[in-house]
Amino acid sequence: MAQKLFVGGIAFSTSTDALRTFFAQSGEVVSANVITDQFSGQSRGFGFVEMATAEEANRAVADLNGRELDGRSLKVELAKPKAASGGSSGQGGRGGWR
Repeated sequence: MAQKLFVGGIAFSTSTDALRTFFAQSGEVVSANVITDQFSGQSRGFGFVEMATAEEANRAVADLNGRELDGRSLKVELAKPKAASGGSSGQGGRGGWR
């Protein structure tokens, strides 16, 4: 089963293709994505890589965490599941009828 990795410390100049190629040395890359700002399109300095198996994901963490890509030292770790949104309705303040 595929396993997603969080990758921090990505250089602003690093492309998704470069990230995919870098991680391919540890196994089959299912997907790679450098996260960008939705307005400016500039990299936010982190991304996600999905490896084909948990074994390959663990190998990538062991082999690539702390390694340099485009002059920046990467932080590679298993991605944590996205937290479900809580019970807040987003209605702050005093509320009620006045």
